[in-house]
Amino acid sequence: MGSQTHSEDLAYISGFLDGDGSLMLQIKKRKDSKLGWRFMFTICFYQDSRHEKPLYWIRKRLHIGYISRRNDHITELRINGYEQVKRILCDLLPFIRFKRKQAMAIERAAGILSKKPTPLLTRKNRLHIAQCILTVQHENYTTRQKKTKSEIMRILDLTP
Repeated sequence: MGSQTHSEDLAYISGFLDGDGSLMLQIKKRKDSKLGWRFMFTICFYQDSRHEKPLYWIRKRLHIGYISRRNDHITELRINGYEQVKRILCDLLPFIRFKRKQAMAIERAAGILSKKPTPLLTRKNRLHIAQCILTVQHENYTTRQKKTKSEIMRILDLTP
């Protein structure tokens, strides 16, 4: 789009993410993977289902994501995948204020993965991604159990 409206839209979307969204970088178990795990990158926007229209507008503006209604009357727009998340965060970062550390860590990790497939990551690459995961975890509010630093290091084969 490249117009001022585009910048205004990105600023609005960034503000929505700062207030009613989350950025996640996780390690998920995966039986169909040789490694037994994969990295999961997610941008998620949340809204009470009675007021879900902005989520459809955001999805239309970003040209990506899927919308689902949860049983607790919350509707969410999710965007997964390191390439997609990296592309969107690159556009939103100039406007993100409160989730800036998480966004920068996720963009950094996605940048590493865009250069090499997971099985070919060096120890140094895995260490950088582990630090990004820990940064995101530290900055995010969560009610669920997070993986500890030692668990992350073990999964990524970074233990001595």
